[in-house]
Amino acid sequence: MGLMMIDRTVLGIDISGAHLDVFAHPEGRARRLTNDADGIAAVTALAARRQAFVVIEATAPFDQPLIRALEAAGLVFHRANPRRARDFARSAGLLAKTDAVDARMLALYGTALALRPTEKVAPARLALQGLVSRRDQLVAMRKAERVRLRTMSEPCIAESLLAVIALLDAQIRTIERRIEATVAADAALARQRRVLRAAPGIGPVAASVLLASLPELGRVSRRAIAALAGLAPIARDSGLLRGRRCVQGGRKRVRDALYMAALAAVRTTPWKALFATMTTAGKPAKLSLIAIARKLLVTLNVAIRTGEYQPRPATP
Repeated sequence: MGLMMIDRTVLGIDISGAHLDVFAHPEGRARRLTNDADGIAAVTALAARRQAFVVIEATAPFDQPLIRALEAAGLVFHRANPRRARDFARSAGLLAKTDAVDARMLALYGTALALRPTEKVAPARLALQGLVSRRDQLVAMRKAERVRLRTMSEPCIAESLLAVIALLDAQIRTIERRIEATVAADAALARQRRVLRAAPGIGPVAASVLLASLPELGRVSRRAIAALAGLAPIARDSGLLRGRRCVQGGRKRVRDALYMAALAAVRTTPWKALFATMTTAGKPAKLSLIAIARKLLVTLNVAIRTGEYQPRPATP
């Protein structure tokens, strides 16, 4: 992203479950609409009339109906990362946080920066996103029940916990079968999954997460893909001080999946040798795994682009 001067209308839209707060820049007009079919139709009509660039903050699931309507109307929009949008608001002196202020901030954000339009999500990938998200929810619920079971001595409550865990196990298996069927039914997703699964450490769950949550894979540069996953090292330098690089931001679910993939990959050659080289040189094990997760992602980015996984990790 860079600075830009924009000579068309920018609509900033703050989305909640009940309302759409809209601010049009540069005219400065604000309005509140309901987040339902009528309100969404009014927003898309306004954007179409003005040929506006629409900026919304990612607030799933409340933003999904509006996004689908914008896509159907062929309108250009950007789904902003909430953290980046809030950082921009602070830098612009917009310290208050209300729906109306947020809408104005998003319009200014879209005016001041060269935001990349959010690409349309294919229906199969959209369905996959929902299924992967539901699996994550079920797994989290199962984990919570297992934690309760470990501390429970009352037999009748333990029996209830075991019954719920069994139900969640069955639901997770059902969702996993639906994920499998959804990927298999779409040629592009099926082809990409074959490439991903050829890489050490990439199991069915990691492959599904990457397919669902990182559609940019294979389409952007190595630096951009690492930044999207929150695996790009961030400099902490000032004057003569050289601070330790760290990773932050990005898509946490993708980063978590890649970390677990790296943990599995270092048990096999050639990633095992690379991990040993890093740790022998004094790099902490966790930082080494993060570095391997990044290298694995960069390798997968090339593999998706070329259609073939090449097992040649970069040197440390």
